[in-house]
Amino acid sequence: MLTAVLLVGCSSENIASEISPADNVAGEAETAPVEELDTSNLTPVYGTDIRDGEYEISVDSSSSMFNIESCKLNVLNGEMTAEMTMSGTGYLYVFMGKGADAEEKGYIPYKENADGKHTFTVPVKSLDTLTECAAFSKKKDKWYDRTLIFHASDLPLEAFNEDKIITAESLELADGDYTVDVKLEGGSGKASVETPTKLTVKDGTAYAEIIWSSSSYDYMKVDDFKFEPINTEGNSVFEIPVKCFDFKMPVKADTTAMSTPHEIDYTLYFDSSTLSK
Repeated sequence: MLTAVLLVGCSSENIASEISPADNVAGEAETAPVEELDTSNLTPVYGTDIRDGEYEISVDSSSSMFNIESCKLNVLNGEMTAEMTMSGTGYLYVFMGKGADAEEKGYIPYKENADGKHTFTVPVKSLDTLTECAAFSKKKDKWYDRTLIFHASDLPLEAFNEDKIITAESLELADGDYTVDVKLEGGSGKASVETPTKLTVKDGTAYAEIIWSSSSYDYMKVDDFKFEPINTEGNSVFEIPVKCFDFKMPVKADTTAMSTPHEIDYTLYFDSSTLSK
């Protein structure tokens, strides 16, 4: 019945009665292995924290079968929507919640972009939190429950309202030397940085001494500004500005360990609760 309705192009509202929550929600045995998404060191970011605009962000999915190729976040008057472009055309609808509730509460049909790929525009309550999302499979005629994380770390700092960004100034850090815990993420996961690290505040701006676990990094970038190593022997060491605390700050580091030099995207998380004079 569902297939017949699709062939004549009826809207999702017209076929809602054909989708039974009891019969069309995939069981645990029917789903691919679930990946546990990590929300440690993440703080929810809401639409009211972000300036109006359009931003490219990444999205993690708890299932490799629900692969989001790209995502465009739109913010207007404190409300957020995300346009997700899928890697394939296997899903017809999504619902931001559990599949069992999709019929009653209404679900979102796909749109086809210029490349023939399926896109879904969905409401987003917050970034950097676990978000339930059910997807209806064209092949299986079933809803599959997923979990997503829309990442705020891809947003430029300029996207945030000033009162959302935690800086040395907002923390009222006096000029001087401190230590602070720092966590590195990104790349292959093999690299690390020394923690806690030295933090120096000069004229209200914080600078961190980043000591890598390798001597193969020849420069770092923060907001496209290049920083050279401050040492000539041993593991690579850089002094970079700390644009914000308690947020995954995007940086780049160029490694010479490969056959050709290669810039790698990382994030650094400076935990303000660990600051020590």
